[in-house]
Amino acid sequence: MIENRPWLRFFSHLILVVGVFLVALPVWVALVGSTQPEGSFNSGSIPMWFGDQGVQNWAHVLFAEAGSTLQIPVWHLLLNSLVMALGITLGKIAISIVSAYAIVFFRFPFRGVIFWIIFITLMLPVEVRIVPTYQVIANLDMLNSYSGLILPLIASATATFLFRQCFMSIPGELVEAARIDGAGPIRFFFDILLPMSRTNIAALFVIMFIYGWNQYLWPLIITTDDTYYTLVMSIKSMLSVPDGDIQWNYVMVTTLLAMLPPVAVVVGMQKLFVKGLVDAEK
Repeated sequence: MIENRPWLRFFSHLILVVGVFLVALPVWVALVGSTQPEGSFNSGSIPMWFGDQGVQNWAHVLFAEAGSTLQIPVWHLLLNSLVMALGITLGKIAISIVSAYAIVFFRFPFRGVIFWIIFITLMLPVEVRIVPTYQVIANLDMLNSYSGLILPLIASATATFLFRQCFMSIPGELVEAARIDGAGPIRFFFDILLPMSRTNIAALFVIMFIYGWNQYLWPLIITTDDTYYTLVMSIKSMLSVPDGDIQWNYVMVTTLLAMLPPVAVVVGMQKLFVKGLVDAEK
């Protein structure tokens, strides 16, 4: 029998409400700040209700320029971030699923050693190998390019490990039945493995998209042309202005725009994302 404790329920809900408030307050401040006129934050007080400059601020940031230090509209930065995030996401998934397929279903020498070599790369994040990676990209003349933004980040030991575990759970009888029916390796991959891995792909898509979208250090290092700046980089550039004359209303608009694509991906793929993480039959 479950004992009914009203005070415990009240305390639990109170913690949830406080948590939601703490998370939502910065978003509310950014939303309100995006509608304020220039200089409204210079008085030392933070406005907590909407102003009358919302349409003008959003239109200026999207189509005019991102700020005093960037002579480029935010829609172009948004496109750069989207290209980079999608390129990294699709590249990671494609390479990882093919490598996991080879490791699980093909017999070749040292395949176990090769998997552990891939797995050990989890200990070498981008920050550790940043100098040699930059040298390689510079030698290949990929600075200030989409390929330079994407290619060094598309390998993923984590995704390879997850796909390997998923493929190892597939019954051997299914593999034998596909072989008896005349399905070759390519047909088995596209007709059986990919449909069975849909939830895993969706979960990894969400994780990798957010990872690619939030990249800051790598784009900062290899881009000197603001044509290839990402949206996350632009926020830092808008805060680095002479005399501290920061246009906070434009910063708030850019911050909200940087939040929208990841939120849209999480909301749109929420069911598949959760199923891919917890479903025992995935």
